[in-house]
Order: sequence, then structure tokens, then C-alpha cells
Amino acid sequence: MKRITKKTYLQWYEDMLFWRKFENKLAQVYINQKIRGFLHLYNGQEAVLAGALHAMDLSKDRMITAYRNHVQPIGMGVDPKKVMAELYGKVTGTSHGLGGSMHIFSKEHRFYGGHGIVGGQIPLGAGIAFADKYHDRDAVTLTFMGDGATRQGVLHETFNLAELWNLPVVFCVENNQYAMGTSVERAISDREIWKLGLGYGMPSRAVDGMKPEPVAEALAEAIEHARKGNGPSFLEIRTYRYRGHSMSDAQHYRTKAEVAEKQKEDPILYVKNVILTKKYASQAQLDEIDKRVKEKVAECEKFAEESPYPDINVMYDSVYEQKDYPFLPHKL
Repeated sequence: MKRITKKTYLQWYEDMLFWRKFENKLAQVYINQKIRGFLHLYNGQEAVLAGALHAMDLSKDRMITAYRNHVQPIGMGVDPKKVMAELYGKVTGTSHGLGGSMHIFSKEHRFYGGHGIVGGQIPLGAGIAFADKYHDRDAVTLTFMGDGATRQGVLHETFNLAELWNLPVVFCVENNQYAMGTSVERAISDREIWKLGLGYGMPSRAVDGMKPEPVAEALAEAIEHARKGNGPSFLEIRTYRYRGHSMSDAQHYRTKAEVAEKQKEDPILYVKNVILTKKYASQAQLDEIDKRVKEKVAECEKFAEESPYPDINVMYDSVYEQKDYPFLPHKL
């Protein structure tokens, strides 16, 4: 695994802080109805992405996830202004404003979504890995899912084929304790989700997802395992989300006291404390990072606000291959 250095911690702090403030801005503009539809935020889970990016080779490895997918493409190298514009439904977005919150994509940066169907990305991740193996490309695909997706039958079908075909894929459950409004305790007979991989002969383990170091260590090992041709692994990364399942979630299923207790483990505060304790930076230097992050978020908002909406014909051009399709509204 790449060494975790002073530079790593400072990068983690700036990245994670930006992701948090970026998502907080999305929540704000959503309330102002500038973003419509569903909006699933990542607050509290930032250490998972930070650790994953440290373990990956961003020049060739790939990532696919579910609908809590705004900051992952940013981490993979996508311009955050384009991500925010996509959420606004603007033509300058990653999918020209046609995908929205749950469908961020970037083939250039090897980020494959963003999927609204629970568990729908699991077989797709295996498929991407199959393509890399078929074409003899030295790449590994990280396939992320929520704890709720582990109850989908397609997970077992995919695990079977991934192990059978020795695919270069790492399956990662971001267990944030709740599938929408149902706790893991109420939904799973054996709460040790990582054990699901054992039935397929897959290396499997649980990982502390509130700190980036154990995530980076576990994923580096799993990625190396896959890259050497040894097949898939399955990690249950235990984390926690501080906001509701989506912006429409009233969170009646948990108490404010529970959330407050978990916020004591905030991954951003953890990294900040490491930096200050080891004297990697002063508080004044961290304040400069905070300022830079706020300015960057403001730039994203300004870009999204000022960008135009796509022309209505773009929607039809992206859906219908037949140029003279007779059933478009303006032809009826």
C-alpha cells in the first residue's frame, strides 16, 4: 500500500471537508427548490471514499456505486462544477442535465454511476471487471453498495459468477446502519454482513469506515488480490450517515441523541485531530484550507446557477435513435 504521510492527511482533510460542504450546499439549494427530485447525501461516510481513493490506481481502476453518488466522481477527478450543474439539471452537467442526482457518470474518469435501482450496480460492476479481464487490462473495479442492497438476490448471482470467473472486482458494502428507514438489526438475521462472501469462497472482512486508514489498508489488500488474478473480495465497511436517507426523510426511526453520539466519531474531525496532534499543520493553516474549500463550493454554485438548461430537443435526441420518430409531442 502507498504510504500514508503528512501530505496524505492534509489531502484527506481538504477533500473530505470539500465533499461535506459541497453536500451541505446541495441540501441548501434543494430546500430552495433549485434541485428537484431525490437527493441522497454522503455526510458522515467521507472516510470510506478517502481511504478507497488512496488505495486505488486512479490511472486505470474503476468505480461504480448506487445513488449516493455526488462526491465519488469528484474524488475520481470529475470537475465538481459539472457535478453541481448536473444536479441543477443544466446542460453543462456531466450528463447534460438529463441524469440528475442519482445518475452521475464519467467514462473519462472511469466512474460508472450512480444507479437508482437498489443493487442494480452490483452485476454491472462485475460486468465491467469481466470486460477488463476479457481484454487483458490491468484494472480493478470497486463496486460499492448500501447495506440494504445486500438483501437483493442479484448479489448472490453476481458473487457466484465473480468467484467462478475469477473477476478483478472488490465488492464493498457501505454499512451506514440503515436501509432507508429500516435498521440493519431489524432486517438481517446475521448482522455480520461480511460473512455473505464466505459462502462463495471470497476473502471477506469487516472494516472500520469512520477512519480512512483502515479503509485504505483493507482496500489496498483486496485490490492487490484482484490485480494478481486471484479474484474478488468482499468488504463490509461500517460507517454512519448523519443526514436522512434522502432529503425527504424525517428520520423518525432514530433519535437525535444517537446521531449526536455518532458525530463524535466524525471522520473529518478525526483527520483534523491527527493533523494537529502530529503538527502536520497549524490551526491557522487549516483555516486557510477551510477558506479555500468555501470559495471552491461557491464557484460550483455560481457555475450551476449561471449555466443554461438543455434545449428540450436534447431530451429526445438522447432517447430516440430514429431521427424522424413520429410520436414526439411537437409532431402530434
